[in-house]
Amino acid sequence: MPIMPQISDLHAEMTEWRRDFHAHPELNYQEQRTSDLVAERLERWGIEVHRGLGGTGVVGVLRQGNGPGAIGLRADMDALPMQELSDVPHRSTHDGVMHACGHDGHTTMLLGAARYLAETRNFSGTVVFIFQPAEEKGSGAKRMISEGLFARFPCDTIWALHNAPTLPKGRAAVRPGPVMAAVDGMKIVITGKGTHGARPHAGNDPISVGVQLHTAFQHVVTKNIDPIDTALVNVTQFHSGTAVNVVPPTAELHATIRTFREEVRQTIRRRIHEICAGMEAVYGVKIALEYRMGCAPTVNTAAEAASADRVLASILGEEAIIRNNPPTAGGEDFADMLAVLPGAYIHVGSGEGSDDPGLHHPSYDFNDDILPIGASYFAALVEDQLRQDN
Repeated sequence: MPIMPQISDLHAEMTEWRRDFHAHPELNYQEQRTSDLVAERLERWGIEVHRGLGGTGVVGVLRQGNGPGAIGLRADMDALPMQELSDVPHRSTHDGVMHACGHDGHTTMLLGAARYLAETRNFSGTVVFIFQPAEEKGSGAKRMISEGLFARFPCDTIWALHNAPTLPKGRAAVRPGPVMAAVDGMKIVITGKGTHGARPHAGNDPISVGVQLHTAFQHVVTKNIDPIDTALVNVTQFHSGTAVNVVPPTAELHATIRTFREEVRQTIRRRIHEICAGMEAVYGVKIALEYRMGCAPTVNTAAEAASADRVLASILGEEAIIRNNPPTAGGEDFADMLAVLPGAYIHVGSGEGSDDPGLHHPSYDFNDDILPIGASYFAALVEDQLRQDN
């Protein structure tokens, strides 16, 4: 089964939707215009619409036949706080906000699938279309779940995709097991005692403690984690001082922590707390640690990854499927949905060449050529998982 003809016929219209979303980007929990348009279209196509979960989230429900199964399809809607530098006609009309990750395309793909399914109804069961806010903030999925997403709209499985400029257009990547990392973060404020730069003995230098902390954090992975596992603790900010001849009273560090297994994740969290407590005692400073647990690792269940593989191959051809793509240390809050339900997260290639701007680049623009691929994938998943002959 190649690209579905009915979805190919929608390509020009989907491109208009996508470019309109791109021109009007909205940040996390501010996706009001986007959710209004999503809800209006779903209602027009006869799909039951529910709003308010996760603030600006939209859930569409489409039932057909007597099948007992239910499948959840998720797309993210939010943009990034970035200034767009491209000169495309549909460039962002909002200063400092742009769709630099392709969520405009993901939303459009799911809308295209929803329209196709509402018109053809070649399935038996329930489809739950989930349009999620605040993926970039890493909290939208968790908030929708905590506000009753799967309690109100039970699903057997959950599915999502992401465009990938690093993969050639016309190809797709799928794998069982870990796909993306858990993303945690921390902020540390060290409070010592400021003094004149010529009288260090009269103060308690927080910068030197911060340097020791940075060094100690590098040992957390190398000396506490099995080398077969993958993990990183990366200090990305270090702020302290305002004058060359003054020892400041405080220093502040920020770091990102990436892991693929929960046991490793908890080990790193424990060791960082222990290191901060130890440094506080040794150097006589106060260390305030704010450790933020973000999204979980994105882990595909084996059966669902196999189903995604089969459906993708039916659309793109067997030779187009990449099955050995390694996991990445990037994060995706769809992981919180996969922590509740079996499912799969795939990457759809959108690259045209090595010079393509990557995700989160100020000149990035979604490749509209892949809109029918993503929409066909979502629609074919439903027809595969909710077969009328089951």
